[in-house]
Amino acid sequence: MENTLVSRVTVVINGEPRAVVVDNRMSVLDLLRERLGLTGSKKGCDHGQCGACTVLIDGRRANACLALAVAHDGSDIRTVEGLADGAGLHPLQEAFVRHDAFQCGYCTPGQLCSAAGMLTEAGPSAVTEDLEADPPLTPGEIRERMSGNLCRCGAYVNIVKAITVVADGGPA
Repeated sequence: MENTLVSRVTVVINGEPRAVVVDNRMSVLDLLRERLGLTGSKKGCDHGQCGACTVLIDGRRANACLALAVAHDGSDIRTVEGLADGAGLHPLQEAFVRHDAFQCGYCTPGQLCSAAGMLTEAGPSAVTEDLEADPPLTPGEIRERMSGNLCRCGAYVNIVKAITVVADGGPA
């Protein structure tokens, strides 16, 4: 009898195709950290409440602790390790360093991936006044859109500043 508790999945991780056999209950986070050695994404609450595990799946931000690996067969997954293009840092990474947008750093990988995904999103949020318009990324909009990513150290002011600088196209 065939073992139905495991499946073969193929995913593209940070541009590299990977074929792996996974337990059907394995999360994307556990696949990344435990099987593929990509420990940038952090396991915070393991309940999808803190955002420390945020990655980009097919360009959209997702809590990797809640995403089952088998459900993402064929997906393109980008982690904090894959944000930079080449040897240099991603503009968000540069801005986080320049604007002191982290303290202990535990939430930073999730914050960075979430911010990268947020910058490509369009449309109104819960705080957008004019629902017919594509709102500018004001600090209020950024705070709302990043609200799923918690920082126990309280570096929010600098996180918002770093994202604002990148969103405005300025130097990190």
